[in-house]
Amino acid sequence: MKTPVVFLVFNRPDLTARVFAEIVKARPEKLLVVADGPRNSNDEEKCRQVREIVEHVDWDCDVLKNYSDTNLGCRKRVSSGLDWAFENVEQAIILEDDCLPHPTFFDFCEAMLDRYRDDERIGHIAGSAPAQGVWSSKYSYRLSRFTIIWGWATWRRAWQYFDADMLLWPEIRALKRHYDMFPDREIAFFCERLWNDVADGVIDTWDAQWLFCQRIRNSFSIIPDVNLVSNIGFGKDALHTKNKKHPCAELPLQKMEFPLKHPADLIVDEEADRRLAVMILPPKPSKMKRIVLRLTNPHFYGKLVRGIPVFGRLWALWRNMAKHGLIR
Repeated sequence: MKTPVVFLVFNRPDLTARVFAEIVKARPEKLLVVADGPRNSNDEEKCRQVREIVEHVDWDCDVLKNYSDTNLGCRKRVSSGLDWAFENVEQAIILEDDCLPHPTFFDFCEAMLDRYRDDERIGHIAGSAPAQGVWSSKYSYRLSRFTIIWGWATWRRAWQYFDADMLLWPEIRALKRHYDMFPDREIAFFCERLWNDVADGVIDTWDAQWLFCQRIRNSFSIIPDVNLVSNIGFGKDALHTKNKKHPCAELPLQKMEFPLKHPADLIVDEEADRRLAVMILPPKPSKMKRIVLRLTNPHFYGKLVRGIPVFGRLWALWRNMAKHGLIR
């Protein structure tokens, strides 16, 4: 496979081994491994085992590594790791250590990346289809407003706009522009709550910002008609997906049939998106949990800095310029 694969790993050797075995079968020409560092002494051995697993590359492959010695957390590690990856490659397939792909996932992503490489309407190729069966389709994939990140792919041209701090969110929220991003006001409200939690430091994540990035640019996702990736990481050891009975947990894998059947027109299936939103958007946490999460999340203090008159605006401007390489 010619498309590079980015593998995001941390401290779950059993899951890492299962997912890496599928990457080995795909035999990409280039593999980029992004690893976070241990949170404490209990993590050290697990992180070592994970890194040892991904060392077993026995095919002709250019392996690049981006390992952190310290724990950066979900938000900073994934976003900085993907920044690094897209400095090295133009496009990539991305898998986390709990996202088990069907062999045809790689073929599907590679075909979609090639077909829509220069189509600015498309910013995200999903591998997971949690709401499969809720729409009737004679095609291999459909268009969506949502960015499902359990096995996905994109291009440097799309990732360059990613902003982990969502510096545009206060302005967009004040103007209520997010209600123009979705046809359903309730979905817009769910996303407003999600983006508020991220901006306030309640949630340590990066995928909500990726969705925000796509929606402010009016960019869409490709979602396969069959489920090509199963999230096998639901449980107590997960950061966010702790409920093993969640409807998205360990969905059965399905095979994509080739040649692909391409839709004549790329149009969002609104009803399918509404049902998908119910499955993937998180419920509102209790007030007490929100307070605890906020006070224990370092990103909350970044918001406090941004709120300081004059200095906060200068700090946000500097961060934005640094991200886009305008200053060093």
